[in-house]
Amino acid sequence: MTSNDVTLQDEAGLHARPAAQFVKMANSFSSTITVQAGDKTANAKSIMKVLQLGAHKGTTITISAEGADEAEAVAALSALASSGDIAAE
Repeated sequence: MTSNDVTLQDEAGLHARPAAQFVKMANSFSSTITVQAGDKTANAKSIMKVLQLGAHKGTTITISAEGADEAEAVAALSALASSGDIAAE
């Protein structure tokens, strides 16, 4: 299992369009991917679950993946989440 902590920089956090971009990227990997914010954990491939995290700008999230492409998945999602402009991706 590979994981990484990232502080969200996008003004919208993981809401609406940024969450959709995050989930779209997560779905491009075969690994099982989860994202945790505080005491809430969500399947990173589910838009509803990611939105339920309520992660806003400045929230530190933990992205974890397990599978054949786990390192690539965590690296790509970490880069996206730490970007100050997820919605533009």
